[in-house]
Amino acid sequence: MLFLASTVRYYLYPGICDMRRGIDSLSGIVRAEMNRDPMSGEIFIFLCRRRRQIKLLLFEGDGYALYLKRLERGTFEFPQKEPSGQAILTSSDELNWILKGIQLESIRHRKRYCFP
Repeated sequence: MLFLASTVRYYLYPGICDMRRGIDSLSGIVRAEMNRDPMSGEIFIFLCRRRRQIKLLLFEGDGYALYLKRLERGTFEFPQKEPSGQAILTSSDELNWILKGIQLESIRHRKRYCFP
């Protein structure tokens, strides 16, 4: 079972990823194209061209873990954010919504106090 903590940073790869790639080549993409450290404890998210598969790469302190989800019907939604640099920072809530198939455009947040 995958637990998505709100204290962890989640980075979405803005390009298209070949789902045949494994841990070594995905961590190479994280280093070379996303300019991040794959051993930082952050979670890196990759989508394929048809958006029917998603992979999450994370380092757990003693080794890498790779989570894969393939949809039998439907697609994952790609967040409509402008990439700032080489990776799109997203939240654990947004990742949960993507994994559950919730349409991101229909979600509205009520105003809350946010500590700077």
